[in-house]
Amino acid sequence: MDGKRGRGSLGATVMVTGGAGYIGSHACKALAALGHVPVSFDNYSTGWREAVKYGPAEEGDLRDGARLAEVLARHRPRAVLHFAALSDIAEAGRDPARYWDTNVVGTLRLLEAMAAAGTGQLVFSSTCAVYEAHDGRVLDETCPLGPLNAYGASKRAAEDLIRDTAAASGLRHVIFRYFNVAGADPSAEIGECHRPETHLVPRALAAAAGQGAGLRINGTDYPTPDGTCLRDYVHVCDVVAAHLLALDHLQRGGGPELFNLGSGHGHSVREVIAAVEAATGRSVPVEEGPRRPGDCAALVSGSARAAEALGWTPRHAALEDMIATARAWHEGPGYRR
Repeated sequence: MDGKRGRGSLGATVMVTGGAGYIGSHACKALAALGHVPVSFDNYSTGWREAVKYGPAEEGDLRDGARLAEVLARHRPRAVLHFAALSDIAEAGRDPARYWDTNVVGTLRLLEAMAAAGTGQLVFSSTCAVYEAHDGRVLDETCPLGPLNAYGASKRAAEDLIRDTAAASGLRHVIFRYFNVAGADPSAEIGECHRPETHLVPRALAAAAGQGAGLRINGTDYPTPDGTCLRDYVHVCDVVAAHLLALDHLQRGGGPELFNLGSGHGHSVREVIAAVEAATGRSVPVEEGPRRPGDCAALVSGSARAAEALGWTPRHAALEDMIATARAWHEGPGYRR
């Protein structure tokens, strides 16, 4: 590779698809803090322009191969962090074609553009929804794949596409399967803000603050200690830290890898609600409803491979820490209400 490729005035240039989104914006901040140049590529369908503040912004749709080629030619990034995707499980069930178009066809267009530009390193954001339901078992990378729902199906297909492309072209890549990402930048400069919001922690914080309707619990009859779903929550800054380690792994010549990212501990919906109430000193109004299609009783990660291969250990594994940073963002001046 050309030694000048991907070098900005301060460090490596890295293209971040979905750089205006929740995790992507945190990744851009972390890259800039290390002296790299994050180039955000986003169509702003779910992300916020105000979140792009740590490097160049390029507007475009992931399915637009010509626009991708133009951006890659201009910035010549050393690597791509691929976060851009649709991720609403309920919406995916109603409109799976839209999810396959964005998550799979969009990934195909990105891979084609990267190959044409000679960009040979990729870190891909996948999901634990690619696994089968294994209630009561910690999920590691050897567990059988399902997927759980249409969203997981689109991500599994994107994973397969990346692996097949790598086998044919030598693309070096790392795939991360996230569990439930939560929390926010400790300085509260950026955070989680979806429209509509579907994630439990920000929804519970909003309900505690009296914003909008009460919090709906989807299913109270699961085979768990309190009848609500158990999920593994991992802090967004820990997820980003894993991506930085993956970039270093690839830069040192490391080969393809697959890792789960989670804290290794499950928390029920009612436990999260109780933790939000303890943090805010306010009650969270709730209503109980039926199970949501595509949900399973428990999803808990085994992340030993990331620890062994990358040296990754979550620094913010406590649920209270995730809620505290999310609350600081939610109550701060930068949050979009």
